Amino acid sequence: MLSSGTVRRLGFTCLVSLPFITALALLPPAQAQQPGSLPEDTGFQPDLSDPNNLRPLTQDASLLSMAGGQRLMAEATSAVNSQNYTDAAKKLQDARQVFNQLSNFYQQLASSFSGIDNRVFDAQRRKAVETAEMRDEATYQLALVHRAQNLPELAVPLLIQIVRSQNPTRELGKKAYQQLLELGFVDAPYPTPRGSQSSSPAPER
Repeated sequence: MLSSGTVRRLGFTCLVSLPFITALALLPPAQAQQPGSLPEDTGFQPDLSDPNNLRPLTQDASLLSMAGGQRLMAEATSAVNSQNYTDAAKKLQDARQVFNQLSNFYQQLASSFSGIDNRVFDAQRRKAVETAEMRDEATYQLALVHRAQNLPELAVPLLIQIVRSQNPTRELGKKAYQQLLELGFVDAPYPTPRGSQSSSPAPER
């Protein structure tokens, strides 16, 4: 049996709860959604050929992309300007690895489409060459940083890699060979200055 005090307390609780229950009844019903369900498919597909429709690997936030490697190069330039050569070397090494991976991946894709689809083959081949050029540029900048750190033993192998990759007849290859000449690793200038080419002696009569 309930006491009169208990009855009064229960009545007060019911009065307090009544406005809250009324407010809940006026709310619109919630749309049920299963856990992990996806938004409704509207049928819209972005035009991937439009450069304005950015995809994850085309944005600066991704390291495995051209933009990611270029961002590392820009950060390295800022570090060099601040004479923070240790940080610059780290950024350039990372950029070099990114561009090298990209070049290898694009080359593998190009090889896969060889003889199947020339359009895809040519596109991936161009990307492989482009990223290889950027890798060699990052390598050259890294060699210059090692020179600034007075670490020629680290610069020389990088410069030789550039000469082999670029060919001595190309601009970056010439610049790399000139660095080797300035470091004293080689002693024959290239291109050979005019008038300094040795001629074969005339045969004796």
